Amino acid sequence: MAFNQISKLKLIAFICLGFFCAFSQEDVVVPTEKPKFLYKVRAEIYNGDTIASIWLQEIYIIAEYSYKTKKQYEAWTRTKYNVKKVYPYAILAAAKLKEYDLILSKLPTEKAKKAYVKIIEKELKADFEEELKSLSMTQGKILLKLIDRETGTTSFEIVKQMRGGFNAFMWQSVARIFGSNMKTEYDPEGEDMMIERAIKLIEAGHF
Repeated sequence: MAFNQISKLKLIAFICLGFFCAFSQEDVVVPTEKPKFLYKVRAEIYNGDTIASIWLQEIYIIAEYSYKTKKQYEAWTRTKYNVKKVYPYAILAAAKLKEYDLILSKLPTEKAKKAYVKIIEKELKADFEEELKSLSMTQGKILLKLIDRETGTTSFEIVKQMRGGFNAFMWQSVARIFGSNMKTEYDPEGEDMMIERAIKLIEAGHF
């Protein structure tokens, strides 16, 4: 065989071997062109490799209720309306409580804290008293549940922390007279499942 032919065979074998190696290393393809768009993302080390880590927004997929009776449909419709009415107040209550707790933690004496609580009460009455008076009994009960949902603390405990045990007891007694309970805890997997469903729809922008 001629020398040139042997050289050509070696060259072909070398090229084939190169392709084989390239595709045998976990099919890694090295881009030859610079990408048009660059994005900064988080990175995490997993088994010694650095990989991109991207957090995606939660998506709720909620199927429609299957109503067996007209009464069930009406109950769901009322729940959605009532939750939409009071949910903003629960969100605001959580934000306000966080703000008040931060300020109270920095006050040096109990006297200063009591004085500040009185200021809080005046502000809240001026801003929300008339609006909250317009709520129905059912909406008031739902609001108590949602305050617990958003703050992780029942309304009874909030009043107790702010105004003391006696005031909390008195307000609880008044609430019980009107069929409410300031010690109500939120139960999204149980009796408050319909309320939780309505909240998910609100957060997803469905109504």
